[in-house]
Amino acid sequence: MKILNITKSYRLKDFKFSLLIFVLALTSLGIMVIGSAKHSVQGKQMIGLLIGLVALVIVSLIDYMWILNLQWVLYGLTIAMLLAVRFFGKDVNGATRWIDFGFTTFQPSELAKILLVLFFAKFIMNHQDEMKKPLTIIQAVIFLAIPCLLIYKQPDLSTTISIAMVFCIMMYVGGLSYKFIGVVLLITVPMVVILLSIIVHSDVDVLQGYQETRILAWLQPEKYSSDEAYQQNNSIMAIGSGRLTGKGLNNNTTTSVKNGNFILEPQTDFIFAIVGEELGFVGCCIVIGLLLLIVIQCLRIGMRAPDMGGRIICCGVASQIGIQSFINISVATGLFPNTGIPLPFVSYGMSSLVSMFIGIGLVLNVGLQQKKYK
Repeated sequence: MKILNITKSYRLKDFKFSLLIFVLALTSLGIMVIGSAKHSVQGKQMIGLLIGLVALVIVSLIDYMWILNLQWVLYGLTIAMLLAVRFFGKDVNGATRWIDFGFTTFQPSELAKILLVLFFAKFIMNHQDEMKKPLTIIQAVIFLAIPCLLIYKQPDLSTTISIAMVFCIMMYVGGLSYKFIGVVLLITVPMVVILLSIIVHSDVDVLQGYQETRILAWLQPEKYSSDEAYQQNNSIMAIGSGRLTGKGLNNNTTTSVKNGNFILEPQTDFIFAIVGEELGFVGCCIVIGLLLLIVIQCLRIGMRAPDMGGRIICCGVASQIGIQSFINISVATGLFPNTGIPLPFVSYGMSSLVSMFIGIGLVLNVGLQQKKYK
């Protein structure tokens, strides 16, 4: 039965329950770790899980092609939300990324990640025979640049980078020549090296002050051990102190990162440090394993998508989860400079959690319409 052509008739056996189970398992683990890191916000995360689950079920039953046909509405909504943050956003620690509704706050950039995946899925679907043309690439870059600039100005460099990386992957899957990507990398990599050299060896202001300091703290952790490198150094020690099985959830050890205030807001960007300290190497492997399984499931569903739009949706959601996870864990382990980005389904944050659940709902709908192979 169709309702205004929004839904289709689906078969229950086509619903990818394994993907939903992996997501719920990881989110449940995240709620337990958040409760141990900061018990006062655990209840909010549980509410986020319930809202996200309802959103996931609803979205999974809506024909994704119907959603993709709202391409310009989705793009307009993205820009409107980001502009609302620009003019009416709430400032927290020097960053304006949230809209305060009184009873809760909302971070539009988290939902923008999913809405932009949908927008470019439709864009690539409409231009899949023209993906190698310079005009098509320029148009796509312009459409990407506007929301990325608004997010960068919040300032939120990490989210800007993750969205740009997801965009590149989607364009490649959509048919962009690997030769073009190779040329871009040949230009980008040396520029990054030059940028780092300028930051270290000169007083030229290339990035914002705190961004340059974080990069310097990453390159010279001993020099900045008492300030900018403090949290990252403690995160690495916390993960190492957990050894094989960790100190246990809700432990009262005075030397733990949560009890000693060695990391500010450990329930968000440095949640992986809590996982490592309290659940040990085993817990870290479980979290990484579940994230990997979720990404693989999304990609497998995308491989059987009935069209390019469905394939790009699955690829985009999988890429967003994978890239965010890689950046977050790399920061917690000292592989990347300190930058704030949540660990999908694990870090505290209702905006991030609900948005990711919506993304998974879209993937599940693609799975309900996948090609059937004998």
